[in-house]
Amino acid sequence: MSIESNSTEADIFSESGEEDPSFGFRDDLELNQFDGLPLSSRYFKLLKKRKTLSVWKVRSQFEDALENNQLVIVSGVAQTGRSTQIPQWCAEFCLSVQFQHGMVVCTQTNKQQAVDLALRVADEMDVNIGHEVGYTIPLETCCSSDTILRYCTDDMLLREMMSDPFLEQYGVIIIDQAHERTVSTDILLGLLKNILLQRPELRVVVLTMSPVVERLLAHYGSVPLINLEISDSPKVVYSKISNKDYFYFALGLVQEIYRTKESGDLVVFFASAEEVRCAWSIIQSESPQLGEGLDQITPIVLCSSQQGLSPLIEQAGATNSKTFFLLAQQEEDVWWTRQSVTFVIDTGVQKKMVYNPRVRAYSEVLQPISQCQADIRKHLCSPTGKCFRLYSEASLPQAESFPQILDCNITPTVLFLKRMEIAGIGQCHFIDRPDPEGLMQALEELDYLAALDNDGNLSEIGIIMSEIPLDPQMAKALLASCEFDCVSEMLTIAAMLSAPSCFLQPAGGMTHEAVQCHRKFQHPEGDHFTLINVYNTFKQKQKDQYLNVKTWCQDYFLDHSALKIADAIRSELTGTLNRIELPISEPSFGTKTNTNDIKRALLAGFFMQIARDVDGSGNYLILTNKHVAQLHPFSCYGVQSHKLGLPEWVVFNEYALSENNCMKTVSEISPQVFNEMAPMYFFYNLPPSESKDILQKMLDSEESRHCTKNQITNGSSDTNRNSAAGTQTDKCVIQ
Repeated sequence: MSIESNSTEADIFSESGEEDPSFGFRDDLELNQFDGLPLSSRYFKLLKKRKTLSVWKVRSQFEDALENNQLVIVSGVAQTGRSTQIPQWCAEFCLSVQFQHGMVVCTQTNKQQAVDLALRVADEMDVNIGHEVGYTIPLETCCSSDTILRYCTDDMLLREMMSDPFLEQYGVIIIDQAHERTVSTDILLGLLKNILLQRPELRVVVLTMSPVVERLLAHYGSVPLINLEISDSPKVVYSKISNKDYFYFALGLVQEIYRTKESGDLVVFFASAEEVRCAWSIIQSESPQLGEGLDQITPIVLCSSQQGLSPLIEQAGATNSKTFFLLAQQEEDVWWTRQSVTFVIDTGVQKKMVYNPRVRAYSEVLQPISQCQADIRKHLCSPTGKCFRLYSEASLPQAESFPQILDCNITPTVLFLKRMEIAGIGQCHFIDRPDPEGLMQALEELDYLAALDNDGNLSEIGIIMSEIPLDPQMAKALLASCEFDCVSEMLTIAAMLSAPSCFLQPAGGMTHEAVQCHRKFQHPEGDHFTLINVYNTFKQKQKDQYLNVKTWCQDYFLDHSALKIADAIRSELTGTLNRIELPISEPSFGTKTNTNDIKRALLAGFFMQIARDVDGSGNYLILTNKHVAQLHPFSCYGVQSHKLGLPEWVVFNEYALSENNCMKTVSEISPQVFNEMAPMYFFYNLPPSESKDILQKMLDSEESRHCTKNQITNGSSDTNRNSAAGTQTDKCVIQ
């Protein structure tokens, strides 16, 4: 994969036929310092544009700080060029010492941003993508032994530390978007503090925004700080409206801007993906009624999970219509090729999933955005444009984004840090320490999963679980499947649950047709088995050379890209199991034995996510927290409950506190198998309930039968021994 230069020989020379001095060519062609090839004319054109970026004003200051300090903090908003230019300067720094200490890596919080930036930087450096410049994201690596600058997601760099704890292959590590405060970025910032002590030759550059600078300086001590300033900013217009009215107020403002006939496109930030889809439907339905003589409206939904945002943006800009970009979060680094955004509407709120360790569940919370997020959104607008903020200037409660490590389930994080302790990396110096209650819950959960030994260190099972790129519960279920000979099926379940949902939910009058199509894949044993049906059918259709699989997915309202991602995840997981030499059984899906084995494997990891229908009408009591939940409407039991009936006991994959309190991905289990698979100390720690009493009676009954059987066996053995002794005595007497 490479970027071909579109320049021609005519670009290098002036109209008179002489060499154009603006390109810096003299007697000989200038050679690229990274690959030794002549530099193209496109390189010099891009270089001229690069020098207009704000970050170039501090290049000399940055290079001096990098040479004389282990850690440098660079503060500035988006559109300053920090994410593209600073990594190139770091590559030149490593080149100056012949890469004695390693190459350059730059982390991103979003995988598509990592790809887009790598493509852009390879173009600016006049090298091929995948050679001197590359990227590594989940399920995709585009690098080679020649790579000197690599973009990657922050979680991928963390996984590298499991095999290279001190990141010794890197001479410069750039942590970009530190203001996002993702879990992986926060852990990297904490672990790098120890790594810098062990590696005095290492250089670390932290790219962030001003609200986070004070926290970083307090964390790292006295380190150089370089501030980037942007000369032109768009005009900001504040509004005072109720938080409840922001959605329709934003849509009304869209119509007003549209009627003004002002040139330029519009970006609207909503609180959630659901609001984005709703806004898209409203704009599509009402745009023909807005009046004649107006440009056509092209609403485009953008989200971080999409592949190739930049081409989509460029394609939209090529049309004569007015384009409205609808987002649920900021996309700060995919706009570097976009100059036509004249208006930004910022609703000032976001919906976040916040984890509650007491009930082991997420809840959706509507929160104001931070000042940091507001600045990012503002600078997506061109300097001559306007940013409409649907809130007052004083309403933003905090300057920096709230750390994700305080909002999420940190069990995977604790498992990783336990693995780092084995590697000898020492303690992680958190910028914000995790909540003690969440930390205790994570340790308790790992203990239930047998990932910890009696001393609180990783057990052999825990070490293997840390090697598998899945949540601890799913990793334990996958390990258990090796014992129950259903690895192939569990690989499919793990991959399908790790990928985005494969079921499309169309708007409007197509919902019934989608339900009918999805019903063809449903399995009477539950949703986990339905996912296996979908994946197996998808793989069968791929083998049909006369069938267009993408069209088949559209016909059955299935997401083709999601199924391709699931297929890639399954291949990666298979490779992981092969690498750690775990057995992979042959598929036997459909047999009764296989069905029972899959349920046993699921319960080995998800015994903490069990519920019972307490009244026969679909009100399920979750045993761990005594919350009452319902089956998700799209569950196979929810759709066909009149035919299949509702199962009494279920295991579920996901549960969130919301208006409906729905459980997602549900399958029927038997309480006897639960008693068999769940650790006894977990069972005895369950809160009192009628469901627990039922399980206890089953345990007592099973124990009683077991004792009776032992007594009968022992009595029979005693009788046999006495009979044998008597016979032996008689024989002695006779003799």
